[in-house]
Amino acid sequence: MNVTIIGLGLIGGSIAKDLKRTGFATEIVGVDSNPEHGKKAVELGIADRYEELETAVQQTDLVVIAIPVDKIKIVLPKVLDLIPENTTVTDVGSTKREIVSLIEKHPKRGNYVPSHPMSGTENSGPVAAIENLFEDKICIICDQEKSRPQHVALIEKMYQSIGMSTAYMSSDEQDHNTAFVSHLPHVTAFALANAVLAKEDRSIIFDLASGGFRSTVRLAKSSPEMWGPIFHQNRDYMVEAIGEYQKHLEAFKKSIQNEDAGEMMELIKHANGIRSVLDGGNQSMTKKEKTIIQLFTPKN
Repeated sequence: MNVTIIGLGLIGGSIAKDLKRTGFATEIVGVDSNPEHGKKAVELGIADRYEELETAVQQTDLVVIAIPVDKIKIVLPKVLDLIPENTTVTDVGSTKREIVSLIEKHPKRGNYVPSHPMSGTENSGPVAAIENLFEDKICIICDQEKSRPQHVALIEKMYQSIGMSTAYMSSDEQDHNTAFVSHLPHVTAFALANAVLAKEDRSIIFDLASGGFRSTVRLAKSSPEMWGPIFHQNRDYMVEAIGEYQKHLEAFKKSIQNEDAGEMMELIKHANGIRSVLDGGNQSMTKKEKTIIQLFTPKN
């Protein structure tokens, strides 16, 4: 199968590596707005060749769009205009509502399957691409009833070939859920990094930084070109998630300020309950709630 990957960074490059490794793709054609990335991807064996978008998408079985979500809104309609009648198209963006609404009336809407493979690192560019990035992770497919069955089946098969399970949601549910389990952690990491960077004696703080700080703030190294547009497109649910987080931060602040050790212990014990959820031991949760929580949790 001929697969065209638009965007040869961490996600697009890692998908390309796994599709070649598993034999799902016989040829990977790379497309990237940065010619140096395209050349590097060929050099690293991520893509078999590098083409301009117009040429690549007219001669392919499957198109995977792996670029920032603001760029997807520009590129996706163009791809749907150019592809052959039987070509399947998916994107891997972290937001979906604005993207999907943009092509709702497109004649080839049925060829498009919105998807979001829930995996990644804080690194970017072709050199960040790694094999097995998606193993035992979950991919969300959105609004599958609006895509033709053969195209949904191909995308399911693609993600299955790289070791992913599949969850199904509406675009609205996807954006709402990821605001809490993906987008909020990134905002928190950015804010924590800024708080520490604002300290005049921050060099001393960094000298004292342990594993807890480093693991918490790791996401603050993520690309602003990627995450800025995500926050913008998901702004309503982001505001909700940040507001909810602020409430819980304020509860901790109040318990510390008032020297209320009992309340503080209750807050910590309640938070410890996340262990049973992530370990799959909370039987009171619905199947859908467990799926949402497990989106970013590797299977044991």
